[in-house]
Amino acid sequence: MSADTKQSCRPRTLVTGAAVRVGRATAEEFARRGHDVVLAVRARTTIAEASVELVRKAAHDAGYHDAKIELAEANFDDPDAVVAMASKIAMHPLDVVVHCASRYDARAIGQIDAEHALSHFRINALAPLLLTQSLAPRLAQSALPNGGAVVCFTDMHASGRIYAKYASYFASKGALNLLVESLAVELAPSIRVNGIAPGVVEWPVNSDVNFQARYIERTPMKRAGTALEAAKCAAWLALDASFITGTIVYLDGGRRLAT
Repeated sequence: MSADTKQSCRPRTLVTGAAVRVGRATAEEFARRGHDVVLAVRARTTIAEASVELVRKAAHDAGYHDAKIELAEANFDDPDAVVAMASKIAMHPLDVVVHCASRYDARAIGQIDAEHALSHFRINALAPLLLTQSLAPRLAQSALPNGGAVVCFTDMHASGRIYAKYASYFASKGALNLLVESLAVELAPSIRVNGIAPGVVEWPVNSDVNFQARYIERTPMKRAGTALEAAKCAAWLALDASFITGTIVYLDGGRRLAT
């Protein structure tokens, strides 16, 4: 079989927010699983280019030397840009979409304006809806044994254990939780749709060490998770969990259970 033929048979995965953190780790994990990977990023920066090389190295180290690793650009705060990006991605087969792109900004009640709230909804809920809608015809044609799959990264705290100053964020992630269920019903049986609700799998940038200590103390597993654990969970839901759809998996070390 020629390299070109093998290339055409390889599964293809889109990961949004793939330039950094959990998104990049997820892109690497699918590359290790033998997928071509599209890293959807806001802009073609040096960080994004470096992430492409890291994902390419993950594929190479796993023996997939001719894997196709590429960038796609879109401002996820712009619905038209999201749809335009989707139309380009849909020009080729697609098997999996993992929604990692997210906005997470603090603003207390009394200081929230409409644009702040709407931006969270556009990035955290509307972009996954529009992307999935646009790419569903391709996902429905997937040749994967368990069919096409969509995985959405939401947040354990959007279902409980709310903390202050993130009303816009939690409202948008709550919408994403219900979107998982809605899409799962509407896209079955050819496409499975599931969510992952992390606690902490990577600490927020510049998070306070005292906050970290308090959070870990309230987590039964007594540690934070890792980006790799999140990535492996996404791959399991997309590729292995053949009879699971419309489910939110809590990747939180038991934090939701603790007071």
